[in-house]
Amino acid sequence: MGQVGWKGLCLSLFDYKTEKYVIAKNKKVGILYRVVQLSILAYLVGWVFVVKKGYQDSDTSIQSSVITKLKGGENVFFVMTNLIVTPNQRQDTCPESTGIRDALCSKNRDCPAGEAVIAGNGVKTGRCLKVGSNTNGTCEILAWCPVEKRSKPKKPLLANAENFTVYIKNSIRFPKFKFSKTNVLSTDNDSYLKNCHYSAQHLYCPIFHLGKLVSWAGNNFQDMASEGGVIGIQIEWDCDLDKPPSECNPHYSFSRLDNKFAEKSISSGYNFRFAKYYRDAGVEYRTLIKAYGIRFDVMVNGKAGKFNIIPTIINVGSGLALMGAGAFFCDVVLLYLMKKSNFYRGKKYEEVKSSSGKSLPGGTVNGNQNSESLATLEQLRQLQTVET
Repeated sequence: MGQVGWKGLCLSLFDYKTEKYVIAKNKKVGILYRVVQLSILAYLVGWVFVVKKGYQDSDTSIQSSVITKLKGGENVFFVMTNLIVTPNQRQDTCPESTGIRDALCSKNRDCPAGEAVIAGNGVKTGRCLKVGSNTNGTCEILAWCPVEKRSKPKKPLLANAENFTVYIKNSIRFPKFKFSKTNVLSTDNDSYLKNCHYSAQHLYCPIFHLGKLVSWAGNNFQDMASEGGVIGIQIEWDCDLDKPPSECNPHYSFSRLDNKFAEKSISSGYNFRFAKYYRDAGVEYRTLIKAYGIRFDVMVNGKAGKFNIIPTIINVGSGLALMGAGAFFCDVVLLYLMKKSNFYRGKKYEEVKSSSGKSLPGGTVNGNQNSESLATLEQLRQLQTVET
């Protein structure tokens, strides 16, 4: 770079740029600018302030407690609908179940002593037990004998559990706003909870009919009762604290959480085992129960919002910034994408040197500026209208 180039670069550091407003009489760009403005305004008002309530401070750290009481069954929120009972088991040796592949054998060496049966009930003793003249049998095991029954009733034994009701009390609190509420109606009527059931007309009655809970989740109670399943109860609190507390209401949704489409899968449904132990003549026995049923999971989410000047200012400022971006976009269209973009650029960008004898706009009379020119001279320095 030559000396002249370096000199020009250094001098340009002391240049000052000021805005020059040019009114372009171009309907296409004018319409585009108004459309952009209206779109930004609609987004700011409709989405940011109305839908997302951008003028509010929010609290999503909801504190919640859930108390459940099951009427018609045990005091837990699991409803047993079917079961397999294996009574009078004791520690002894007996044949393994024929449904266990690892226990199938034809001779004693197929049952190594001390080896646990894979997916079975005990430890192999080294003997292969056969029934009658069969050539194949099952390994003898040391376990709780007799082994658990594999077949379950075709029809649910506790199908009437559909008529049970459950009491679900949910209390919530938003600590930022010190706001608390519960899903139970505040009333002095002691008989209210004894006679009401949850419905769209009774949002603050926490008594739910189990059959309806399952049907609201899109399933049939009797179909689920055989294999069991898991139902999710979602309680959502979306509270606008700029409104009265009575406007903050719980919203319920229900869904099945286990894989209902895998009915023939080994992992379908919901079940667990438990045993009851006792002694008879000094010998320990147990009754093994495999329980099938429907588990209900209660999940609580929520948020609360209240007017706050800080988020309001932030969102208004963001909207004004978007307005500026809209003007920049229209400038790009006008100065670089229009057919007469060179003409517009020439009118918008102008270099003025104080040492030049460039005349300012306006006519003169006898060497003096006329009255009209004097009135508009200052405006024309900053404002220029371009008609095309």
